[in-house]
Amino acid sequence: MKRKQFEPLEIDSFETTVYPFPRHSHTYYELVYISKGVGNHHVNQIVTPYKTGDLYLISPDDEHFFEIKKSTKFCFIKFNDAYFKENRHLSPDNLIIASPFDMMRNNILKEEKLIFDEPCQSILRKTVENIFQYNEFHRISDSPIVFFQILSLFGLIREASLKLNIRIDNGAPQKDDLISYIYQNIYSPEKIRIKNISEHFNISNTYFSAYFKRNFDVTYRKYITDYKLKLIERRIQSGQMTMKQIAFEFGFTDESHLTNYFKKLNKMNPSDFKLKNTA
Repeated sequence: MKRKQFEPLEIDSFETTVYPFPRHSHTYYELVYISKGVGNHHVNQIVTPYKTGDLYLISPDDEHFFEIKKSTKFCFIKFNDAYFKENRHLSPDNLIIASPFDMMRNNILKEEKLIFDEPCQSILRKTVENIFQYNEFHRISDSPIVFFQILSLFGLIREASLKLNIRIDNGAPQKDDLISYIYQNIYSPEKIRIKNISEHFNISNTYFSAYFKRNFDVTYRKYITDYKLKLIERRIQSGQMTMKQIAFEFGFTDESHLTNYFKKLNKMNPSDFKLKNTA
């Protein structure tokens, strides 16, 4: 069962010898800082030992829990999608390439333990302390000061990732490159299948689908369908090509295949569409 929260940003801390939550997931993102203690962190199918000063990234895709060996103080910084969207005007441009959500969902950052050398280790500790101290006096979810403190945490994560040669953007393509590829290959159905476009940009199928939806606010399948339909409609309206020629151009098996495709999406056959839109 997923644990839920409703505020854009919440923090919590406690010290315990027995972790109170069984294996679980969240509807939100969570940074877990180990203020003191020793044990193991179980996330998905991965187990890594933890110690004082470690930081873990948990996304809604993950299931995790902690196995405590020595009394541990946990500091939790929890945020949902709305937190960074509402503060987008404060975000530096380089987060467009690798957003906090990209980092939180990066599976390699869960398989490889992040190592913070000095002075990063001290900065990490002090930044977490600053956030919790500020929370004692002010509301944190809409505070620009806290937002910049949290951005600095992701700056530290970025630096630790570079030392491990981990691509924090999951190899995500630039939006312009992705759209350019689609436009160039819209006439080749095989090239724009998720499997093949993912391989072209060297990222996983599942990550590609999530990345596209998050960046374009529409599923990849719907985007392709809408764009292809728009191009077909233009050709029908122009009257310069036969249905057979259009079918061949877009990789349909024959004219009948194209007609059925068009009718399913537009609720009318191509001839009725042309009559309606050229009258």
